[in-house]
Amino acid sequence: MHATAQIGTLVTKGKDIYMATKERKVVIIGQGYVGLPVAMRAVEVGYDVVGVDLDKNRIDSLNLGQSYVDDISDEKLKSALSSGRYAATTDYNDVHDFDIAVITVPTPLRESLPDLTFIEESGRSLAVHLRRGAVVILESTTYPGTTEELLVPILESGSGLSAGVDFHVGYSPERIDPGNAVWGFVETPKVVSGIDAGSLEHVQRFYDDLVNQTVPVSTPKEAELTKLLENTFRHVNIALVNELAIFANQLGVNVWESIEAASTKPFGFMKFTPGPGVGGHCLPVDPSYLSWEVRRKLGQSFRFVELANDINDNMPNYVVQRIVELLNEAQKAVNGSRVLLLGLAYKKNTGDIREAPSLRVAELLTGLGAQIAAVDSHVEPHRWPALVTKTTLSSAAVGNADILVLLTDHDDVDYELLEQDGVVVLDTKNRLVGRNAITL
Repeated sequence: MHATAQIGTLVTKGKDIYMATKERKVVIIGQGYVGLPVAMRAVEVGYDVVGVDLDKNRIDSLNLGQSYVDDISDEKLKSALSSGRYAATTDYNDVHDFDIAVITVPTPLRESLPDLTFIEESGRSLAVHLRRGAVVILESTTYPGTTEELLVPILESGSGLSAGVDFHVGYSPERIDPGNAVWGFVETPKVVSGIDAGSLEHVQRFYDDLVNQTVPVSTPKEAELTKLLENTFRHVNIALVNELAIFANQLGVNVWESIEAASTKPFGFMKFTPGPGVGGHCLPVDPSYLSWEVRRKLGQSFRFVELANDINDNMPNYVVQRIVELLNEAQKAVNGSRVLLLGLAYKKNTGDIREAPSLRVAELLTGLGAQIAAVDSHVEPHRWPALVTKTTLSSAAVGNADILVLLTDHDDVDYELLEQDGVVVLDTKNRLVGRNAITL
């Protein structure tokens, strides 16, 4: 905590800090894997928080104390509700008189183009409730210039107020890594920015309340590019090892062993591992935002990003190719085969299936006539893909399958059951050690 950064007078009670001021109402737009942890932390340090999400199923779950975000326990959510300082709603009328608003809405790609509809709609909905002295912070990943060129005009037009004069605006890229037990929201340094010095001061003050360290940068453009840089770095390096995995298999080399050996070098190497593709709200999207902006404003192609996109986007096709090869070796046709997918979420120990490569794998296999079932206890029921049969992991389910495909290595999977001799497992995560396990 940074006492000098608090808003208003502070009253310390145990480990919590409560603000003895009326300027304490925070609105978090979006209650997903980014917004809900921010909301819970804000409640924890003493803010009154309204969480807004247009997904009624999620709002109903939140108000029942049932968390769908793995990093937020039911107990933490129930504690926030019982404190009287957290409310979840689909109604923007509940955001009136807010002091701080944080926008954490999705920014997907539509036909390979950035779709900022959710930011635009959030901005318009907040603008009618905007008052002098309030702070609006964008966290959603986007291209450099979005905060100042898109969000600010929407807020000014809808409110009749002037940004930097009547209210404050800033950008702070989300850095949440779902399922990371070491680097959570509080422990991960938070990059902050503002459209002017006053805005930066207010944005930094708010996040100083929430996290251990803030990192100010000069303008929102630098903060927006920071997020894109971080994920483009990961995207390109994952593409490198994915393509290497394909070639290594063809050369008869164990790429996983080589990666582990290389990672013993204490300098000049960072470990990345292959997989069935990339998913979530970051890697399949963020680098394309940067590539799109470079092409739009500079008329040039970002070749590293476009090549990485091509490699990572085609990994599900390679997984299906390997499945077909393994079925052929067992003298089975893919048409009519029973395929059991282990894990649908894009990342272990989370339920997020946005852009998950498993969805493309299932789609391709279904097109070839395979019967697809899957096991994943983390995915919300109303987000389960329609073309995949939901099942639980059991000896019967394993024995009924012609092939198993490990796509997401959740910790709650019975890996000993999978390692029993019998059904072949295509292990895209190098998690299994049984003789029936085949790596990418």
